[in-house]
Amino acid sequence: MRGNFRKLSIILITQLAVLLSTCIKDISAQSIERKDSTFQNPLLPGGADPWVIEKGGVYYYMSTNGANISIWKTSAITELGHVKPVVVWQPPASGVHSKNIWAPELHYLQGKWYLYYSAGSSSNLATQRVFVLENSSADPTKGTWVDKGEIRDAAANHFSIDGSVFQYKHKTYFIWSGTASDIDNIQRIYIAKMKNPWTLKTHRIQISMPQYQWEKIGGQVNEGPEALINPSGDLFITFSVSQCSTDDYGLGILRLKAGGNPLNPADWIKHREPVFSKSIQHKVFGPGHNGFFQSKDGKENWIIYHANAESGQGCGGARNPRIQKFTWNKDGSPNFGEPVSTSQKIKKPSGEY
Repeated sequence: MRGNFRKLSIILITQLAVLLSTCIKDISAQSIERKDSTFQNPLLPGGADPWVIEKGGVYYYMSTNGANISIWKTSAITELGHVKPVVVWQPPASGVHSKNIWAPELHYLQGKWYLYYSAGSSSNLATQRVFVLENSSADPTKGTWVDKGEIRDAAANHFSIDGSVFQYKHKTYFIWSGTASDIDNIQRIYIAKMKNPWTLKTHRIQISMPQYQWEKIGGQVNEGPEALINPSGDLFITFSVSQCSTDDYGLGILRLKAGGNPLNPADWIKHREPVFSKSIQHKVFGPGHNGFFQSKDGKENWIIYHANAESGQGCGGARNPRIQKFTWNKDGSPNFGEPVSTSQKIKKPSGEY
């Protein structure tokens, strides 16, 4: 009897050992899968005008959806597809900012969160203006967003979109895309110094308008301005060019002269060629409306942008967010390279794996 019990015990122990070994292998496989050091674009199936900001090791992402403003919160930007967005602001049924909610950008200024976005009062795009919301919560996906109203030059109430904020030499500036008048159909880049996060201190000053052919395909467009400062402290502003309805939507760049004044148009130098444009070989069309962020360890610089996977997809919902690392040229300017194919595996930002 004892012999049979021993045999049964040995059999059970053996079976448990095999089962445990299988479980360990499964856990190891899952661990390896989670620790994969590569990813592929796009980050999400859809999302035009993408924006990312990092604070305290957390990335906050948003993009245009037209209906509201939502925030994705994640500790790893390449895991964005596994995050559920939080709707933080719903537009009113009517009014000056009730329609066409575009290009939201989140910024942390003076100890509070500020959310800049474009909106209008009707389907008439001429009513588009830039507005700002304020939140004193430590987490922008929580707390209450307070409407701080429209942000604009009181002397120039015209079409305005794509507002962004940057700080340079201890001063805060607002940049956006707009027209010179109500009958003007040329989108230009404007800048103004800020009194506070919702008020301009100076009148608007034009620092760029379409002048080269690559800025005029389908229409004369300079929009989506974003500031970028290199390790030496040199200031650049990237901007999107040509109509988003074309495959040739891409990026141009301005550079502020050494010792220059951001409010002096003569101190800005425009690069004569686009710095980021379509890649027929990689099947990337209309790459533009970008933002910038760093890897979790602060060692790498990354660009986020939207693009289409097929020619002719234009300004619709086919646009999706993509990211790729960029470097600096010898003259201090950014080198964004060529838009990466969605079939290419890319090494994740350092600190994610």
